[in-house]
Amino acid sequence: MEQQSKTPAQWTIAAVLNWTTQYLSSRGITTPRLDAEILLAHCLNVDRLYLYLNLDRPLLPHERSQYRDAVRRRALREPVALITGKKEFWSISLRIVPGVLIPRPETETLVEAVLQEIRENASPRVLEIGTGSGAVAVAVAKENSGAQVLATDINPVAVETARWNAKEAGVEASVQFVATDLFDSVRPGPCFDVICSNPPYVPSDVIPTLAPEIRNFEPLRSLDGGSDGLDTIRKLAAHARDYLKGSGALILEIGEGQEAAVETILRSVAGFSQVRIFRDLSGKARVVKGKTK
Repeated sequence: MEQQSKTPAQWTIAAVLNWTTQYLSSRGITTPRLDAEILLAHCLNVDRLYLYLNLDRPLLPHERSQYRDAVRRRALREPVALITGKKEFWSISLRIVPGVLIPRPETETLVEAVLQEIRENASPRVLEIGTGSGAVAVAVAKENSGAQVLATDINPVAVETARWNAKEAGVEASVQFVATDLFDSVRPGPCFDVICSNPPYVPSDVIPTLAPEIRNFEPLRSLDGGSDGLDTIRKLAAHARDYLKGSGALILEIGEGQEAAVETILRSVAGFSQVRIFRDLSGKARVVKGKTK
């Protein structure tokens, strides 16, 4: 960072944050100040409040060097979560590694829908397909102490990451992780109260248009849902009732504008008579739930 023009004479926290915010903004980063603060807090091993309570503190040479490297990576559009190795979801700090989908705030809508479905069940059984970092499974187990969750993912790295996150969150006894494709290693039978998933739902031809943070760093297998984005959703709908209890629910995260098509799939393919849409904080249809009764 010292090589850039118009850099501060003294690298205080305030000066560093102001300069980095301008620099990241010039590189097309949409949240430059937030990213600057998260990266600096990470490099100093402090929280963001510390930064504001110590704005006049100069950075030491090794701190500047570490921060410079982090800012350079962010300017190349590497996601903040991969730089820091962690991401907060549902107030839980999750480990994030390359090759595993980074959880997004919108997916908390999926957690809310699952928790609502099982809130009156003393010992619900939940199956999550495509757990990734384990964000949904861990959040559900954290909020419902009686829940038993089976979470699958085709990616062994994701399974190991999810298992680590469950242990760190103190719910390893409530969540079992299995490396498998969809339902392949799950025994059929009316075992689960809920099957949930944040499946790949981006249409294949949309992938190249996604932000660089997504298309260049996220696992393609976790994004690409086929020509219309609904390939995996159809597979989940086709088999869900082989694993659900009589009054069980299939709860899926969806992409923008997919709610009508997914409702049709849940009714025609899966035979669900009741379908409900859940909207995220921005008002977009984000989750679809299907039930038989």
